[in-house]
Amino acid sequence: MGNNILQVIYLLASVSFIAGLKFLGNPATARKGNIYAAIGMTIAIFGTIFLYKGPDGQSLKNLPFIFGGLLVGTIIGWVAAKRVQMTAMPEMVSLFNGMGGACAMLISIIEFQHITSVIVSPTDINLFLTANSGGEKTGLLLTIITGLIIGSVSFSGSMIAWGKLSGKVKDKSFPLQQYLSIGLLLVILFFAYNVVGMRSEEFQTEFYLVLALALIYGVFFVMPIGGADMPVVISLLNSFTGVAAACGGFLYDNKVMLIGGILVGSAGTLLTIVMCNAMNRSLLNVLIGNFGGGSTAAAGSSSSVQGSIKEVTKSDAAILMKYAKKVVIVPGYGLAVAQAQHVVHELETLLEAEGVEVKYAIHPVAGRMPGHMNVLLAESNVSYDKLIEMEEINPEFATTDVVLVVGANDVVNPAAKTDPASPIFGMPILEVENAANVIVNKRSMKAGYAGIENELFYRPKTSMLFGDAKKALTELVSEIKSLQ
Repeated sequence: MGNNILQVIYLLASVSFIAGLKFLGNPATARKGNIYAAIGMTIAIFGTIFLYKGPDGQSLKNLPFIFGGLLVGTIIGWVAAKRVQMTAMPEMVSLFNGMGGACAMLISIIEFQHITSVIVSPTDINLFLTANSGGEKTGLLLTIITGLIIGSVSFSGSMIAWGKLSGKVKDKSFPLQQYLSIGLLLVILFFAYNVVGMRSEEFQTEFYLVLALALIYGVFFVMPIGGADMPVVISLLNSFTGVAAACGGFLYDNKVMLIGGILVGSAGTLLTIVMCNAMNRSLLNVLIGNFGGGSTAAAGSSSSVQGSIKEVTKSDAAILMKYAKKVVIVPGYGLAVAQAQHVVHELETLLEAEGVEVKYAIHPVAGRMPGHMNVLLAESNVSYDKLIEMEEINPEFATTDVVLVVGANDVVNPAAKTDPASPIFGMPILEVENAANVIVNKRSMKAGYAGIENELFYRPKTSMLFGDAKKALTELVSEIKSLQ
């Protein structure tokens, strides 16, 4: 009876996951979607704890350890999420995703130890190999080894991604690294084949060798990837974690774990494809291209940009924006770093009070993770219907009086359309150069994450407003108020 009720709970939890994912597809309902999914996970966890019965009819044991782990994890997660700055949100996503990969890895280790616990001597190994050569055991070992490899790669890769996003780890590559990574992957697959087929009396040792090599491969996999490609890497590693969790669902014949893993894996894969399309690059090119990985990109294209820049005073910028009919604000990572989202919302409100139409142009890969700008602006209560995606806003720039670019760089660089030698050539951009006037707020003329100069800064219609985004926008708001 208890297991029947549990299956109903799992069904309800699965439906809540699907509904939550659906709501997460729209900024206006994203918070609701997160709550729905969290409720589903909560009832699935407590349903398992109190209602699950094993094949022997026994309930779960070690409840103090289970509740202790839940309590400690909840406190750590809650405090970390409350304290994290919006600029550090990508790092937190990577860190939490890595924890999911680690869980999948540990599940595989524990289950492997469980099914091989009968082996205590060489004689037992021979008996085990003879008695467990059937398809069922092979399928079980295949699921375990798959979860082990994917979970390990997701864990170590996410930790490197976390380090790179937080500035603790630099891009590293060396000659023949790609070939070494491919060779390492082939070695992992060879030993995994031996483990699954139990083709050696040393298959237990080979299992832990696969574990160690997979952890190393995760480091090699992410280490050379350039900083501008980290949104794609985060999405890809997220899909890895989902697949690893689905393997755990197979192991335990747990429907809700299986469905949750499939949803995470498929959503991460689709998001990875969207990110690649937004940069007009293939996933293979992202993984081996080292885009934005330091000075290599900068060396090739900065010298090709010619011309001079012109600065605009805050009073001139205020006059230009106050008497405009339409203003489009382009947020970038610099906005997040300066924590200027509240000030930019104040600027928007002030301009609208003057009869100016204000919209925000959102590029799919602006910031350090997918949706970074949407979340940042939502934090300051910017209306969701003013957040316009790239495909919709690009045709409007030709009828825009002023574009204010705050901390964005590569996503507004015309070189993506005009310079075949540029590493971002072919990447869809926000076509802000078509507006009547462009004001760019930056701290300095330093290149963006892709490491290249921006042609936009040297265009005749572009004026530079240098300074910290929060300070500059606050002064700009004050100037507009003084004109009233």
